[in-house]
Amino acid sequence: MISQPNDIKVLITGLNIISSLGLNINENWTNLIQGRSGVKPIRLFDSSTLQTRIAAQLPESFEEYASGRIKKHTAKQMTRVTKMCFVCAKDAVEESKIDFELLDKSRCGVILGVVSTGNTSVENDTTVKNTIIKSMNNAMSAWISLEYKLMGPNFTVASACASSAYAMGLGYDMIKNGMADIVIVGGADSIINPEEIAGFNELYALSVENEYPEKASKPFSNDRDGFVIGEGAGILILESEKSAKTRGAKVFAEMAGYGISSEAYNIMAPMQDGEGIVHTMKLALRNSGISPEDIDYINAHGTSTILNDKYETMAIKKVFGQRAKEIPVSSSKSMIGHTIGAAGAIEAAITVMSIVNNTVTPTINLENPDPELDLDFVPKCSRKHQINYAMSNSFAFGGHNASIVLKKYK
Repeated sequence: MISQPNDIKVLITGLNIISSLGLNINENWTNLIQGRSGVKPIRLFDSSTLQTRIAAQLPESFEEYASGRIKKHTAKQMTRVTKMCFVCAKDAVEESKIDFELLDKSRCGVILGVVSTGNTSVENDTTVKNTIIKSMNNAMSAWISLEYKLMGPNFTVASACASSAYAMGLGYDMIKNGMADIVIVGGADSIINPEEIAGFNELYALSVENEYPEKASKPFSNDRDGFVIGEGAGILILESEKSAKTRGAKVFAEMAGYGISSEAYNIMAPMQDGEGIVHTMKLALRNSGISPEDIDYINAHGTSTILNDKYETMAIKKVFGQRAKEIPVSSSKSMIGHTIGAAGAIEAAITVMSIVNNTVTPTINLENPDPELDLDFVPKCSRKHQINYAMSNSFAFGGHNASIVLKKYK
């Protein structure tokens, strides 16, 4: 569903990230602009029998931090992934200074992108009594809604690595169409477990550069050998301009629009020559009411896989023409890995911070560029750059594509 243009502006009045680079938005932003990698040897379980033995895990302090943010009884009913999402959302709400007791809770909702709750072989303390609650796909949105007694839309959407970007689009529509005033959107994910790593290894999708973990995720490089798994959560608070002004909210940026589409081509591979990606980005521009000339930065899907990096580069050239090489394009996954269902929201939040700070985060490890991929990928170091409009891309197995357009709020 895409809204028709109207005078309702959808603003971002809160955001937070939990990733391998930190447990809040400020820690993450500091490490991102310094070009640090969160990829290390796997600690969650013994990975010695796997081809891939590295991942971008959360800091070891996460469990202790989460225990101070979640009631003990409730925590027993949550997986580690659900805890990531709940804590990330709670901190985002507190930073945004929303007092839901002063608002119409029937017009406040939660929409999250969820692939799974992570109730896998590495999950601790799952019993017969709590296994169903831990496994429910809707648990993340339900717990957040329960925390604040929100009675508006409350559901999850699953579209693989584009899930939380889809959630942003659905939240945008709810506000744009006058069905909600505030929607908490985002997602959380972790596939750092033996079964899913072994599965992706069979698909030759993961990097096996175990000796130098920090160097393994290298989008757009000639010697890239697959993506690196990351984990974490990203939350953004979408709010109508009227609601934000009424409560005197701090505004980080405006969500100008989005595009979603299905390639209907292949369960794994993107459409040849990036045609499906081209269609999605053009749709996002059209629905945002802007032209290709307006985009100042692109946060790429940038997985470090052969086909994605190639076809995303081709698509950017087709959409932006001669100007493509002038637009900074970077991949956050070079530092935090691929956070799967959470990637769209995490990378959208990073893009918002880029707009706020007029700073482009780098693509690290780009030491041996692929000669066919010749855009400005902001190698190694962050860069100051005026950003009025930016795009964040998410493309998933199954042909699920999403492009989010974000705008500096004036």
